[in-house]
Amino acid sequence: MTFEVPGFVAGAIAAGIKKKEKKDLAIIFSEVPACAAGLFTTNRVQAAPVMLDRKRIRSGCAQAIIANSGNANACTGPNGMEAARTMTNSTGSALGIKEQLVLVASTGVIGEPLNLFAVTSAIPRLAKQLGPSGFVEVAQAIMTTDTFPKVLSKQTRVGAKEFTVTAVAKGAGMIRPDMATMLCFVCTDMGANPEALQKALKEAVASSFNTITVDGDTSTNDTVLMLANGISGLHLKEPSCRKAFQAVLDELLAGLALQIVKDGEGATKLVSIKIEQAASENDARQIAATIANSPLVKTAFFGEDANWGRIIAAIGRAGIQINPETIDIFVDSVPLVRNTQGCGEEAEKAATRILKKNAFTITVDLNLGSKTATVHTCDLSTDYVKINANYRT
Repeated sequence: MTFEVPGFVAGAIAAGIKKKEKKDLAIIFSEVPACAAGLFTTNRVQAAPVMLDRKRIRSGCAQAIIANSGNANACTGPNGMEAARTMTNSTGSALGIKEQLVLVASTGVIGEPLNLFAVTSAIPRLAKQLGPSGFVEVAQAIMTTDTFPKVLSKQTRVGAKEFTVTAVAKGAGMIRPDMATMLCFVCTDMGANPEALQKALKEAVASSFNTITVDGDTSTNDTVLMLANGISGLHLKEPSCRKAFQAVLDELLAGLALQIVKDGEGATKLVSIKIEQAASENDARQIAATIANSPLVKTAFFGEDANWGRIIAAIGRAGIQINPETIDIFVDSVPLVRNTQGCGEEAEKAATRILKKNAFTITVDLNLGSKTATVHTCDLSTDYVKINANYRT
């Protein structure tokens, strides 16, 4: 499958930021100025690229994205901001556009100075080799502990015209709701104004990246950027375009979010935590997140152990008002707990058989109200510890 978007070119190169000769620098370029939208980390410690992008995205216009892996350019002081600006300046010069039209993203080790010489030396070479089919290379270049590149694309017709949306992402660790160490770049030939594009992006992220967690950690570098160049001749001001575009964007970002969880560091299982009959959606979301982030619950998933007491304990410490005597828990369709009491040995055996699968759903029925929420997570394996213990070696 090709991942091309009319009016966009992209590519990546091994600049030498990473210790091994792997692609670590990428550029996405729109042949015409594009409408731009962005969402960023909620961590109060923010990397230089995030701070710079927050300012530039206010203009609602951008034409290029420069991104690197191997170094987060976070907690690097004034030199870090200067490095981010230098990256955008060099990219603008190489592409023949204003520096202010270039956005920047970084991911990797926090607190180490960026090898700016390697980056600026590689940018002119990279700019000359951009092509329409370079989005897979971009996905490869922004990987850190990811095991596979994440890219999805879809074309949809509205009337006699067609628009395309292509999205690339990275993420495997430091993933929790409100985005966390993840990057995502979305490109489309749909036309838009900044307000409509930002609204569409916010809605899509709320139902995708903000419903996943791998380890409960939030990064300094989360960035989701979207560029819309309007070449399709379609525009979000039309209700039919708006509806079709939102559906495609929701689908692609949800797909990427699940890919991130499946690729969680050392993960062997994809687990959906669904809370039903909660008093409010916020209550449901908070309880789901508490369960999904519990190391004890996640290690039980890895061990294929139907230890429902750990789930009950997580529910009880979520800080939400509940009735502790009316909780039901299901593993897929198998009832494991009724009214906060175990359903017996046979139920645990049936649940254990399901826990051996690569994907399953834990449903918690609070029997309090009518609201629901789902958070997607993974198990916590011995490989997660190994990967993160050796991350900088």
